[in-house]
Amino acid sequence: MDEIDPAALLAVALDEARRGAAEGGVPVGAALFGRDGELLGRGRNRRVQDGDPSTHAETSAFRAAGRRPHYRDTIMVTTLSPCWYCSGLVRQFGIPHVVIGEARTFSGGHDWLAGHGVRITLLDDPTCAELMAGFVRRRPDLWFEDIGEDPPARG
Repeated sequence: MDEIDPAALLAVALDEARRGAAEGGVPVGAALFGRDGELLGRGRNRRVQDGDPSTHAETSAFRAAGRRPHYRDTIMVTTLSPCWYCSGLVRQFGIPHVVIGEARTFSGGHDWLAGHGVRITLLDDPTCAELMAGFVRRRPDLWFEDIGEDPPARG
């Protein structure tokens, strides 16, 4: 990945996040690439659109990539730090590198992944951060549903 620009890979995931937002869903996008930069699969969080709580962006991209004999030569790119569910997918299938657009909104399991030898590239991309911050402001109910937490009590 040294010669591949992580921002160029992130652009694909960001396009998916914007599509999800336009559909009324959670604006998180992801893509799975080969280590040479070949796009294998792309996807977005479709929990709202499909009524399926398991359709996170990373799982959608993973499924779109199709069956492979192994994933040791892939890079998962996501606009937001992966949750525990998606971090488990990365670990289960041995994806060695995760590029993350931002972790300000949600820190997910990327530190855990790093502790298990997964290379983490955290871009702290302002476009990804603003996309999520705007979503959380507009739809806190949906955001807290998505991350599996109760919203803070209003006082």
